[in-house]
Amino acid sequence: MRDFVKKLDDSSDILRIEKIAESTEGRDIITLIIANPMIKNYKDAINDKRVIVYIQANIHAGEVEGKESTQMLARHLVNNPESEILKKCIVLINPILNADGNEKFSTKNRTNQNGPESVGVRHNGQHLDINRDGIKLETPEVQGILKNVLNTWDPEVFVDCHTTNGSYHKEAVTFTWMMNPNADRELINYMRDKMMPQVHNDLLNKYNIDNIFYGEFIDRLNIDKGWISYASEPRYLVNYVGVRNRLAILNENYVYADFKSRVNGSYHLLRSILDFAARNSAEIKNKIKLADQRTIERGRNNLTTDSFAIKYKAYPTPEKVFIKAYEADTIPGVKGYWRYKQSDRQRNITVDYYADYYPTKSIGIPFAYIIDIADKNIIENLKTHGVEFEYLEKDILLEVEQFTFSSIKPSSRLNQGHYNNKIEGEFEIVDKEFKKGSILVKTAQPLGWLVSYLLEPQTNDGLLYWNYFDKYLAPQWGGRYYPYPVYRLMEIKDL
Repeated sequence: MRDFVKKLDDSSDILRIEKIAESTEGRDIITLIIANPMIKNYKDAINDKRVIVYIQANIHAGEVEGKESTQMLARHLVNNPESEILKKCIVLINPILNADGNEKFSTKNRTNQNGPESVGVRHNGQHLDINRDGIKLETPEVQGILKNVLNTWDPEVFVDCHTTNGSYHKEAVTFTWMMNPNADRELINYMRDKMMPQVHNDLLNKYNIDNIFYGEFIDRLNIDKGWISYASEPRYLVNYVGVRNRLAILNENYVYADFKSRVNGSYHLLRSILDFAARNSAEIKNKIKLADQRTIERGRNNLTTDSFAIKYKAYPTPEKVFIKAYEADTIPGVKGYWRYKQSDRQRNITVDYYADYYPTKSIGIPFAYIIDIADKNIIENLKTHGVEFEYLEKDILLEVEQFTFSSIKPSSRLNQGHYNNKIEGEFEIVDKEFKKGSILVKTAQPLGWLVSYLLEPQTNDGLLYWNYFDKYLAPQWGGRYYPYPVYRLMEIKDL
């Protein structure tokens, strides 16, 4: 890969290579900047009318066609400098995000995958899944994306390339959009109702590539029950980017399709996404600008009740999906377990697509959160996310909502090196004195949705869930708990 992109770089003045991170094992992680005309750095892109599209691949290094299709895309763009895409877009491409996992290739990895013979591994050099790190930020790869892509270039469109592990069908390419309900609903609906259907149609009609929206059958033995996209938490980077008010697309190529078809399908999907971005560049930039404004305004006027989802579920989208499906059979597996096997019974079906996530339990958004502990890891996490915060300039007595625990239990199984917290409790209104230097995080900022996800105690993917606050939750002796050290300030105040 490095030799290939170096040749592209040497042959063109519209491509530049930037290092965004260094892996645990010391490998450079690079991103290609492709723009015509080229710009010096991300600061010059702030007022640029072009849409910035960031595409990454090989986050799971056994899922390999993305690293090939992204290099093909880079070559196409360099060879077509006057294309409509480059008139309207600045394209950032990261062909290999998981550089350490990429080097651990073996014929024993992903043996269910239909080629190539030898691939890398899922985990990075820390034995962590990079695509579960959107909140906790423990990997150099995700830290690099945040520090040197999302918080700098601030791409309007984000694409993450993967390979499926799931249900049986004919289509070689699947994809979907960000779907966590704690994102701007108008952006989600724009993806659902306009961008993704047009990309689907272009891929099918312009490039002759069969494709469907990503998901799995709710019941592989009864495929008429529906098709669901189930990974909705912001630990997944596509949903994380959605919570940041940006358009995000998950590409999942079909594991049982042959390697050439997967690469070809992924390449033309990326072309179709860029085609749409070029045709609709002004609209995309305006919609994102308005989404940021709505988020800021919500924090300034926190009169909306039940606006942040702490529990949610998937509902069918307005349009059903058409799938060239195969029914499945069950066969005996190892250790007494049954496993699925594709049958020869092929059926074309139209079923509900469960990808619209809506709240089942919500909570109002505060004016601000106040953190009354000076924990460097929490502060560094907020900084890396790009969250704006300040410090109280004096001691002050405030009426706030305090969360009191009735139960804190660890998960029964390790998850990415963590026993995640399962908590119960309730809020109560208290008068509390905060010391000078306490951290004030207002929700009236572009990352207001993310702020609440990080700091609300009852979220399914926040800093409390990922153990950032553990040492502050209970005394050394006894069975009681301390209050959660993040307080909700509901009243708008000039602090």
